[in-house]
Amino acid sequence: MLPSTGFARPARMLVSISTKYLSNLVLEYEGNSVKLNYSTETIMDVMSLGIRPGAPFYIRAEGIDESPALQSIEDHFSKMKLIY
Repeated sequence: MLPSTGFARPARMLVSISTKYLSNLVLEYEGNSVKLNYSTETIMDVMSLGIRPGAPFYIRAEGIDESPALQSIEDHFSKMKLIY
């Protein structure tokens, strides 16, 4: 059983946003990384990182639309009041 981290909604949002862009998006947390692609398994992979509320993590983007992809993630996280 996976630990409850309160990160389910943001995980779904990250994976959902990644489907809209061609760039490779990667979530990095405490030395582990998950490629944010389009599958249900990806959400579980993100959840398995055990990201705790308030813990720093990084999202890396590489590709032709990396700036809009990162901006979209930032905008959504701001709307969800996960970043300020």
